[in-house]
Amino acid sequence: MKRAYVAVAATVGLFLLVQLGALALVEPFMEAGYQTVEDPADPTNSLLYIGAILIATVVMLAAIKLGVDELLQGLIIFASVFIAFYVFSVVVPAVITIANVNALAVGFALLLGVGLLAYPEWYVIDTAGIVMGAGAAGLFGISFGLLPALVLLVILAVYDAISVYGTEHMLTLASGVMSLRLPVVLVVPLSLSYSFLEEEGPETIEDESAEEAETEGEDDDEEEETPPDALDRDAFFIGLGDAVIPTILVASAAFFRPGNTALLDVPGIALTVPALGAMVGTLLGLLGLMWMVLKGRAHAGLPLLNGGAIAGYLVGTLIAGVAIAEALGVAPYL
Repeated sequence: MKRAYVAVAATVGLFLLVQLGALALVEPFMEAGYQTVEDPADPTNSLLYIGAILIATVVMLAAIKLGVDELLQGLIIFASVFIAFYVFSVVVPAVITIANVNALAVGFALLLGVGLLAYPEWYVIDTAGIVMGAGAAGLFGISFGLLPALVLLVILAVYDAISVYGTEHMLTLASGVMSLRLPVVLVVPLSLSYSFLEEEGPETIEDESAEEAETEGEDDDEEEETPPDALDRDAFFIGLGDAVIPTILVASAAFFRPGNTALLDVPGIALTVPALGAMVGTLLGLLGLMWMVLKGRAHAGLPLLNGGAIAGYLVGTLIAGVAIAEALGVAPYL
């Protein structure tokens, strides 16, 4: 039970760091002109992003199948450095500039990339994941209005369920990427002596459960095996995307402020009641997911996490007295 409490508390803590980091970056990103679309209210923005995810998934699966791990590793580390630069460019003072570029921000971003290449220990992976997660959620949060953000979360929740319970290609992708020790997962050590560097082909809970499902499928009459104990390991892993995707709605609710809801008086972060509701809903969904996963079965994260974020957001809008049409972002179309 002690290991279970540690796993849950540490995972919640990592999600909170991503959420609070995104909220802290919302206004600096906007002031820096980092909004990535011309019309944040356009719901087709979500479709373009989902298309990009599908293409990236195909590329990564092909890289794993063809055994070109170096290519996949290079792409992910480049993305890590790229997003980290956006974060450091608004966090680190521009004391030294070269061609109007914050040289210190570039240096810190490159240092993060070097750390991932040279020494991808679990705390390096988690540090990079928090920076990337907060940066990505903040960037998409100011670029996706309320309706596009809601559409994005709904579609990705359905896609995640299909890719885990149906095609199972997400399990293949997770297993292949995990072996490269890249910041696409958050690592929660369950022992003081744990070293991610000493893992040989680390397995996720989903991998083990998928193997069980295949075994059971071969013989339906065979007695069902006892699910593996998810805490019978030295570390717990959860996908970085599970933290980032629902946090997009958190950041969007804080930035676009449905019904012109007032900002709460919280130093250093942009926070509204609807955004707070989305945060709480995400964490409640996370607790439900952890409870299910700790039983040793594979589960898609986004249906619970995104569902919790959306439900919490809607409750927050009701508390703030926002009309449902404004909360959903459809008022301009009515």
